[in-house]
Amino acid sequence: MTPVLDRTGLDQFRTIIARRLGLQYEDGKLDYLAEVARRRMELVGSTRFESYLDHLISSPKGSDEFRALAEELTVNETFFFRNADNFRAFAETVLPERIRAKTREKRLRILSAGCASGEEPYSLAVLVREALSDLGNWDVKIIGLDVNPAVLAKAAQARYSAWSLRATSEDAKRRYFRADGPDFVLAPAIQKMVTFEERNLVDEDPLFWQSLACDVVFCRNVLMYFTPDKARDVVRRIGGALLPGGFFFLGHAETLRGLTQEFHLCHTHDTFYYRRRDASEAVVATATWVGLSREQAEDSLPAVVESTASWVDVIQRASERIATLADGRSGSPSQDAPLTTPAGQAAATAAPRAWDLGLVLEALRQERFSDALELIRSLPPDSHEDPDALLLRAVLLTNNGRLDESEEVCSRLLAVDELNAGAHYLMALCREHAGDSTGAIEHGQTAIYLDAGFAMPHLHLGIMAKRSGDAATAQRELGQALILLGREDASRLLLFGGGFSRDTLLQLCRTELRAAGGEG
Repeated sequence: MTPVLDRTGLDQFRTIIARRLGLQYEDGKLDYLAEVARRRMELVGSTRFESYLDHLISSPKGSDEFRALAEELTVNETFFFRNADNFRAFAETVLPERIRAKTREKRLRILSAGCASGEEPYSLAVLVREALSDLGNWDVKIIGLDVNPAVLAKAAQARYSAWSLRATSEDAKRRYFRADGPDFVLAPAIQKMVTFEERNLVDEDPLFWQSLACDVVFCRNVLMYFTPDKARDVVRRIGGALLPGGFFFLGHAETLRGLTQEFHLCHTHDTFYYRRRDASEAVVATATWVGLSREQAEDSLPAVVESTASWVDVIQRASERIATLADGRSGSPSQDAPLTTPAGQAAATAAPRAWDLGLVLEALRQERFSDALELIRSLPPDSHEDPDALLLRAVLLTNNGRLDESEEVCSRLLAVDELNAGAHYLMALCREHAGDSTGAIEHGQTAIYLDAGFAMPHLHLGIMAKRSGDAATAQRELGQALILLGREDASRLLLFGGGFSRDTLLQLCRTELRAAGGEG
């Protein structure tokens, strides 16, 4: 008899999975969770969903049942040198820099978090071996972590199918693999460079994390499955495990936006990755965001760091806080402006202002850009380094055609928060105005990486591509802009739409798309 799984029980099951494994599942995944629950109930001999849930609640995190659930719920599709641009950046930029930095110590530590069946850490080991001609004189340790014991067992065997080597060069296959029937076995010398451990990234385990002192961490396509709180916790642990100047690689669909201010954003080899700030830089960035002086931040750094758990992502926070400020200080916001989330309220509480942005916002809503600029200039000196005030100032300078001044303000904002997608978009406009199309494209691409739902950078890049005769890029970017403009937040259109309405921007996008040979 098939057990009955009611919605209340499934919600409880989802909550347990989030709390114990850190994995997040939306309502659209409830049927999938129900299938997993039924399979597990059958295997453990439980006929009532309530009894199975009670069993989970009473089981510790590392129990056999949670290990089995981890096997069911984690995605483990991978292969050697997957996302080659990450590995090129590692081999050609990151690794040479860390080798130079550690020449005297001759010690490298690399972590592959969420390593699945081992292809990623073994790929890193191959690149380290190729980079170090005197490898025998170095203390190199590459650690692979995963919550799934089944894939770790496969990693330890170091035996792979041809499909796992589909992105591996023929030269690397010859040098580092031995054919054994239909499979390929990794060379023992590479195997010895990597150790594997079964660990759940959401577990605190401070002794382990503090002992790592890593030069590089790869944690790709992992954070995207965690709840926001668990993702922040994991990033905090990884940040603590990285040496100052160490590098952090995420998956292509992941960013640190809204999670931490402890990293610089890097962009080489057509990929984005991060470098950990040194301690003094991190204090300055954190202090600015939570409204403290550097001295105050240094005196109360533990409280400051804890407050970062309430930060919402950069651009959402900007639009949400702008809508809330307008609501509380200058009348009601527009109907489709988003409301502040609890996280946004906590962030605002952490950094109370002694000044009022409401009049500035109201002038912006009425498209009185010159008046708004004069109002923001009249704010007290302690507003001059506030991220929201800087962003508003840069927007208003841009709308007034004063792009050289806007670029200077954007530079100040990006010195505080490199992950501000709005500032990068405005910088793209400024760089194009200065005749620097390469810089404009770089900042536009960075804005899109940091916020894939931001319509205006796509529109700008599409128009630039059309003007340069790159029809394929123009069609791609303008087509994406057309999709995103229809659902863009009203507050963000107010900020970055240059005074144009949503309908006007949509019409402009369609016209440009047709002119580039696309279907608008």
